Amino acid sequence: MNLKQIEKELFRMQDKDYAVLQQKIIPAADPGSVIGVRTPELRSFAKVLYKDEGCEKFLKSVPHKYFDENQLHAFVISLEKDFDKCVQEVEEFLPYVDNWATCDQMSPKVFKKDPDRLLPYIKKWIKSDKTYTVRFAIGMLMEHFLGDNFLSEYADMVAVVCSEEYYVNMMRAWYFATALAKQYDAIIPYVENKRLDDWTHNKTIQKSIESYRITDEQKKYLRSLKVGRRG
Repeated sequence: MNLKQIEKELFRMQDKDYAVLQQKIIPAADPGSVIGVRTPELRSFAKVLYKDEGCEKFLKSVPHKYFDENQLHAFVISLEKDFDKCVQEVEEFLPYVDNWATCDQMSPKVFKKDPDRLLPYIKKWIKSDKTYTVRFAIGMLMEHFLGDNFLSEYADMVAVVCSEEYYVNMMRAWYFATALAKQYDAIIPYVENKRLDDWTHNKTIQKSIESYRITDEQKKYLRSLKVGRRG
């Protein structure tokens, strides 16, 4: 399957109404780049492309012209079973990720099997000057390091991120809200001691209060910790 055939297949699956919806919820995407392929169809196509001899050429053809190609790229990478190859593909693709949807859709299954090998890469990515590389790093910490292998130093990594980017700080808030649900005793001091900027602090509390995994008593306490904007 060559690049033209891949593009043709994406347009065959086009849903124009869905394209309009995506343009509204993903403002970073150029409206002209959105074909409008629904996620289940992209996932199915990724499985086909992953096994096709044209897959490697597609992965190398960045930057892609269409948002849907980026989505497809993220899904294909997520299927890679070899850790080293997967990390290489992620690192090659991250500089071209320009929206939250593509960033968040990329979730390689192989990373779950070997989080210790993933950690050094996360530590590098989180220091990047690229918005979605940092967001991806935080997402990987949230996905793979909030269970039995959690350490407070991982939360520290997210707390010290200093950014004015909305999509970075939203992910930081998402991380801490999820961390409160999974590691409440270890994470609540970050809120009590106001380790985060005001916006992220309050957004963390908001998202926690919306979570069914936080008890009513914890929600009441979290509400009392909201802060006003400084400056």
